[in-house]
Amino acid sequence: MRNRVPAPQPTPLSPFDRLWLTEAVRLREQHAGPLEDGEANRHARQQGGDAADLIEARALWLARRDGLDQALRHWQQGARLASYLLAALALFVGAGLAYSALGDGVRPVNVFWALGSLLGLNLLTLLGWLAGFVFAGDGNGALGRLWLWLSRLLARDARAAHLAPALLSLLEQRRLSRWLLGSGANGFWLLAMSAALLGLLALMATRQYGFVWETTILGERTFIGLTQALGVVPGLLGFSTPDAGQIAASSGIATPAARHAWAGWLVGVTLVYGWLPRALLTALCGWRWRHGRAALRLDPSLPAYRLLRERLQPSSERLGIADPAPAALHAPASGRQLDGSEGAVLVAIELDPHVSWPPALPAGIADAGVLDEREQRHRLLDQLTRYPPERLAIACDPRRSPDRGTLGLIGELSRCAGQTRVWLLQPPTGQALDSARLGDWHDALDRLGIAHQAAAPLQWLETGHD
Repeated sequence: MRNRVPAPQPTPLSPFDRLWLTEAVRLREQHAGPLEDGEANRHARQQGGDAADLIEARALWLARRDGLDQALRHWQQGARLASYLLAALALFVGAGLAYSALGDGVRPVNVFWALGSLLGLNLLTLLGWLAGFVFAGDGNGALGRLWLWLSRLLARDARAAHLAPALLSLLEQRRLSRWLLGSGANGFWLLAMSAALLGLLALMATRQYGFVWETTILGERTFIGLTQALGVVPGLLGFSTPDAGQIAASSGIATPAARHAWAGWLVGVTLVYGWLPRALLTALCGWRWRHGRAALRLDPSLPAYRLLRERLQPSSERLGIADPAPAALHAPASGRQLDGSEGAVLVAIELDPHVSWPPALPAGIADAGVLDEREQRHRLLDQLTRYPPERLAIACDPRRSPDRGTLGLIGELSRCAGQTRVWLLQPPTGQALDSARLGDWHDALDRLGIAHQAAAPLQWLETGHD
C-alpha cells in the first residue's frame, strides 16, 4: 500500500494570465471541438460567482489539467529570451551606427554623412511604424512580428500552439497589440540609440576627429542654415552649435574649437532627433499598454460563451428560487445522503449484483452506494465537491479490467477528498482472481498515486489510521 503523494500547488496566475489562458482554451475548443469538462464545470460551480467568474474558473481548471498553464510559463520564458536576444541585437546595431558614423579617426568625418548614418535607419523605421499605426491600425511592425515568432520558436512546447493567437485575440478586444508591440519596437530603437550615443562619447573621448562638410552643387549658406536650424533644440539643452565662421571653416581644416563645437552638435542632434522621440514613444506605448491591460475583462456575452453559460449557470439558477428546497436530496443508488457532516465515505463502483453490499459500517461512515449509471456519478461528484470528506474509500471489483473510464472516475473522486484509498474486493468463495489483471489494477493505481489494499479499510475510515 502506498501513501498518496500530495499534488503540487499551482503557481498563482496574474489576472492577465488568467484571461490569456481562458482565451487559449476557447480557441482550442473552437478548433478541436469541446473538451471533456464535467469535473471542470463542477469545480467552477463550487467556486461560485457571476458568469465571467464561472467561465474563467472552468478554463483555468482545464488549462491546469491539460498542462496549458505550464505551456504558458514556457512561452513566457521564450518571450523573455527573445527580448534578451533583440536587446543584444539593438546594442550591436547602436554600436555599429556609432562606428560607421565616426570611423577610425584617420580621415575627417563628413558631418552630414555621419548624421545620416546615425539617424537615417532609425527615422525610416520610425516613419514605417507611424504609417502602420495610423493607416493599418496595428503598429505591430516587423520587430513585433519577429518577437512573436522568436517567442513561439524558443518556447519549444507543442501545447503552446494556441497561446500566441490567443494573446493577439485578447489584445484586439481593446486594440492593445499596437501598444504592446509598439513599446517593444520603440524600446528596441531606444536601446540602439542609447548604445549609439555611448559609442559616440567613447570614440570621441579616445580618438581625435576632425569634422568637415563637402558639396559640389550646394552653397555654403545652405550648410550654415541647415546646421544652425538643427542645432536650435539641442542648444536649448546646453549642447554647443558651431557658429557661421566655424561652419564655413570646416570646409577645409577645422580648428580645435570647431572640432569641439561639431562634436557637441553631433551628439545633441542625435539625442534630440534620434533618442528622444523613441524614449517618448516607448513611455507612451508602455503607459497605454499597462492602462489597457488593467481594464481587460472577460465578456461572457460573446457568442462563443453562449452555450457554456447555459451549462455553468442554468436559467433556473439565474432566475432565483422557484420552489422551497426539499428536505433531502436524492441519494445515489442505495447510499445514504451526504450532508457535509460526514468525515468518511464509502462508495463502490460497478459491483456484481450478487455481491452483498454495503458491509456493516461503524457510526460516522457514510455509505454512498454503488455507482452504476452516469447520473449517479454526477450526483455524487456534485455532493463530494460541495462537501469534501476527510477520508474516502472506493470499493472496486478487481475481476473487471481497470478501463480508462473507471480510472478517470476514481481520479475525480479522489480529488474530492482529503485522503483516498481503493479497496480491491476479494472474489466470492470458489472463484479465482486473475493475477495479471490484479497486477494491472496495482500498476494503474500506482500511476494515479492512490493507495490501495485488499483488506477492508473500515478502521481507517473510522479512525484515520490502521
